[in-house]
Amino acid sequence: MPRAVRRPTALIAALSLVLALAACTGPAPEEQEQALDQAKQAADAAATPDPGVATTPPPVGTCDASQVEGLVGQAYTEALAEQARQDAGAAKVRMLKPNQPVTMEFLGERLNIEVDDKNLVSGVRCG
Repeated sequence: MPRAVRRPTALIAALSLVLALAACTGPAPEEQEQALDQAKQAADAAATPDPGVATTPPPVGTCDASQVEGLVGQAYTEALAEQARQDAGAAKVRMLKPNQPVTMEFLGERLNIEVDDKNLVSGVRCG
């Protein structure tokens, strides 16, 4: 390759390297300090609760599935579900079939009765 062709190529490579290194420089120290101060202020504000905002604890569920664990193995019926709801002290009851899509929210006052393919109760839980 002639020398005249190598020089522009080498010059382009050197300039590309200089530009790449210049792009890698971080923000000025003053900018870094300002960003750290802002982050600290935000963290302090988040850690200090606002006294003007009342926080209420989540409601405590009334369901007690241990009271109806004896239903496991029995055939599921609407009457059995209603009796189980009353015995567990739950406000609501739902039957869950195998592979049935269900919502994942936790409701402490709800009794879930899980059944198998033969409609036999396979488990009970609150939520």
